[in-house]
Amino acid sequence: MRSDVRRPGALRAVVRVLRSGGRQHRVRTARVLFTFWMFTGHMTPPAPTRHVEIERKLDAPAGFVLPDLLGVAGVAAVSDPVEHSLDATYFDTEDLRLQKARLTLRRRTGGTDGGWHLKRPASGGARTEEHHPLGRATRVVPPALRAGVEVHARGVAIVPVVRLRTTRTVRNLLGADGAVLAEVAVDAVHASVPSANGRWTTLTAWDEIEVELVGGTEKLLAKVVKAFVKAGAAVSDSPSKVARALAAAGRVPAAPGADEDADDAGEDAAQPPAEGSAGAVVLAYLRDQVAHLQTHDPLVRVDAEDAVHQMRVACRRLRSALTVYRPLLDREVTEPLREELAWLGEELGAARDAEVVRDHLRGLVEAEPAGLVEGPVVERIVRTMDERYRAAHDEALVTLDTPRYFALLDTLDALVATPPFTAGAEGPAADVLLPLVRKTWKRTARLVDAAHATDDPAEHDLLLHDVRKAAKRARYAGESLVAAFGKDAKAYGKQMAAVQEVLGEHQDSVVIRGYLVELSAAAHAAGESTFTYGRLHALEQVRGYTTETDFDGVWAAAQDPAYRAWLG
Repeated sequence: MRSDVRRPGALRAVVRVLRSGGRQHRVRTARVLFTFWMFTGHMTPPAPTRHVEIERKLDAPAGFVLPDLLGVAGVAAVSDPVEHSLDATYFDTEDLRLQKARLTLRRRTGGTDGGWHLKRPASGGARTEEHHPLGRATRVVPPALRAGVEVHARGVAIVPVVRLRTTRTVRNLLGADGAVLAEVAVDAVHASVPSANGRWTTLTAWDEIEVELVGGTEKLLAKVVKAFVKAGAAVSDSPSKVARALAAAGRVPAAPGADEDADDAGEDAAQPPAEGSAGAVVLAYLRDQVAHLQTHDPLVRVDAEDAVHQMRVACRRLRSALTVYRPLLDREVTEPLREELAWLGEELGAARDAEVVRDHLRGLVEAEPAGLVEGPVVERIVRTMDERYRAAHDEALVTLDTPRYFALLDTLDALVATPPFTAGAEGPAADVLLPLVRKTWKRTARLVDAAHATDDPAEHDLLLHDVRKAAKRARYAGESLVAAFGKDAKAYGKQMAAVQEVLGEHQDSVVIRGYLVELSAAAHAAGESTFTYGRLHALEQVRGYTTETDFDGVWAAAQDPAYRAWLG
């Protein structure tokens, strides 16, 4: 998505606030208000800042004395201590959905980074932190931050759950050139929780040490932590201050997707599939795709590059897996889920289609000799498709705030927490899964034969469209087994992807020709030349014919038995 099409997250906030009237009413009103505020200077949407936080926490016993850190992993000097008074209110749902997802949302005053903070887990034990200005709200989460956690909150109120007042003493560890390598903060923490009368009740207090990398290395961090441990500190077993405070209040969130009744179920509780079983392989893939979908939900809400496409792909992969591995799953559970995933994919599809058409046609026009481009062709294409993208994206945002979508997310969580496997999932992965993937090849081959056999052009195009969908399912099936079967599954998936993609080009050419007819009609009505639109239409016809020829070559390569030998 080009940057000139995206809009600041504040517009999303207005769209969500304006609940009265129909969808189009809400979207139009939001756009008008946003434009008014921007151009009259009454609102300048602040851009959030983000950074990766790499730190270690240690518990400090009473009377703990900081060790001498000079010389530790290149520390040349330690700055004088600076004291800060911090006051942070942490927000979550009443059932701690954000904590379950390992997210931390807070509003903090004092120190050098006062504001709203949203922390997410990252690789290697690091965390990404998103920082928004304080603003006026103290007990209501800003819409932009709410959008970032809605995939977990799912329409439920986000309220203050913990308040931490901290006296922080900070020292910087400096290198020989004076650069800050790491920051050492000694915190005296007092935690309180909301009471029935709306006030805060003091709960517990403790001292801890945070060592955060600034310009240093992981090696330096490890050596500094070792020096603290040698001096009597202990590496904290709590993931965060807010988690520690909640634990002291007896509010420990369950693991993501955990069944709250599992403790009472005893021997009847669902057991995870055995390692190496068909169920274990399928479950791992389903978990990856559910995580992929949920990861891209916040990105779709802020119109991030390629986010709509990635979320839509996750829907397709999940639907494909539930179809291919249907014999291993309870259909009463998975068939309704497949329908809901199809619905979500369609809701996201219009925005994605507008992107694809705009970018393809713009590139096509820009590749034309100047003398063959008559009139404002690029401007009309970009304006028309951007308008369609914005309208479709706004509709997608409305969809992502509906009870139906939230219910789908709940169902996906339940799917991977307690997968509805049949007895067939207990068998060895190779014996059970490979025949099911082999069927995806056979189905694709049958449809190719049917497409080649028909003399009806319309039926031929429809069958090629079915071949593309079958090849996509075969591709996803192969990719779903890469973790278990390695390069053979990867090669099979890659070859079927080539079949899918060449037929995708064919389908795109058919769809784009329809758009060109519309664009040409609009240009004619505006008194503009339609010559270039006709030429582009002809080029798309040629592309359609060419892709059929290309398909014959790609399909011939895909028929090499070497790609299917691993399937038996």
